[in-house]
Amino acid sequence: MKTIIHKADTRGFANHGWLKSHHTFSFASYQDTERMNFGMLRVLNDDVVQPSMGFGTHPHKNMEIISIPLKGALSHKDNMGNKRAIEVGEVQVMSAGTGLTHSEFNDSKIDEVNFLQLWIIPEENGVIPHYEQRKFDAQKQKNSLQTVVAPKDKLEGDALPVSQQAYIYKTHLDRGHSITLNSKSNNHGFYVFLVDGDIETSGHILGKRDAIGVWEAEHLDIIAKENSEIIIVEVPMN
Repeated sequence: MKTIIHKADTRGFANHGWLKSHHTFSFASYQDTERMNFGMLRVLNDDVVQPSMGFGTHPHKNMEIISIPLKGALSHKDNMGNKRAIEVGEVQVMSAGTGLTHSEFNDSKIDEVNFLQLWIIPEENGVIPHYEQRKFDAQKQKNSLQTVVAPKDKLEGDALPVSQQAYIYKTHLDRGHSITLNSKSNNHGFYVFLVDGDIETSGHILGKRDAIGVWEAEHLDIIAKENSEIIIVEVPMN
């Protein structure tokens, strides 16, 4: 088993006034050759958008983009005709494929929006762009793993499809509870991002917004030291 620790305070940070963004991996002006990716996971941004502000229309191509709101609601609009808000409890997936444009905006006049955006490198380029979002039952994440994203050819439960052999799991563990996740493939690694709480996994203690990458491991064990919200990304390592 191999591991890499990314503590919360080692992330890149950009303060644009209307946007405060922590970058787990190199992104925009934050560049670190030791923090380019974890396998096929290329971006994990922790963004806070101020009221009545947002990202103007911009393009994406050949990337799997997943957005997970943690606080507030983020309005989405794209050139495929999709126009709706993404709220806490929902997950949004965009397969950019041959190319799309979209915007994201905080319509609230008083409340910030905090959301995670993940980019996963696709297993094939040039796919037809695809957009989907879904609300997931939080009760199914209580001391249990819920799959919210899965490969489009291996969907399970209510998981949203991506064009990569990648999975995203969410869980809320009560203090003292534990989970075990078995790897889907010998070539896969786990990237554990702790939204909130305290956990122990793979011989390490993690706190709020800390993360750990684990690979060359058949399974992953996590125990909650405090009530914890966790997102786990399972991706091919090459």
